[in-house]
Amino acid sequence: MLVTKLAPDFKATAIMPNNQVDDSFELSKNLGRNGAVLFFWPKDFTFVCPSEIIAFDHRIKDFHDKGFNVIGVSIDTEVVHYAWKNTPVENGGIGQVSFPMVSDVKKEIARSYDVLFDDAIALRGSFLIDKHQRVRHAVINDFPLGRNVDEMLRMVDALVFFEENGEVCPAGWRKGDAGMKPTHEGVQEYLRDYASRL
Repeated sequence: MLVTKLAPDFKATAIMPNNQVDDSFELSKNLGRNGAVLFFWPKDFTFVCPSEIIAFDHRIKDFHDKGFNVIGVSIDTEVVHYAWKNTPVENGGIGQVSFPMVSDVKKEIARSYDVLFDDAIALRGSFLIDKHQRVRHAVINDFPLGRNVDEMLRMVDALVFFEENGEVCPAGWRKGDAGMKPTHEGVQEYLRDYASRL
């Protein structure tokens, strides 16, 4: 389990948002001011994957505004990433997504994040990494189960809220909700009004 630990750094080839190849893309050099969201998908030109990638891309400004970069990884080569980006959405492509697509041909990155399945392809792993490169949230889906990008945005908001206020985020917390002071008194204060919030 990687949560609470440093996110494994890596250097790999990536297709950048401008379609240029970066032969030495590094996680540690591509964190936003508050961190990054690193997510894996099984393979390019598959089924659930394009819907997730397009969903992340549609919310990219929200992530950037909150200080988080988005980085995607699969075991495909940079050539396949480029081809998928340059295939129209209506033909099964993903269009010009605006985040780096990392090539993990040797499967070392997927293995280091413990999402490599059957030594072949990555499960749908998503990792919220803070500005100190520590993993603060992780979820791994099986192949048929697509992710909820809005849930990752909620977790981003929760992390930012905690780091800015020192208060923890109770069940179902959303930006704008009250936090909880991490003390016995704080729990009591929060729970006094809990029933009315259900």
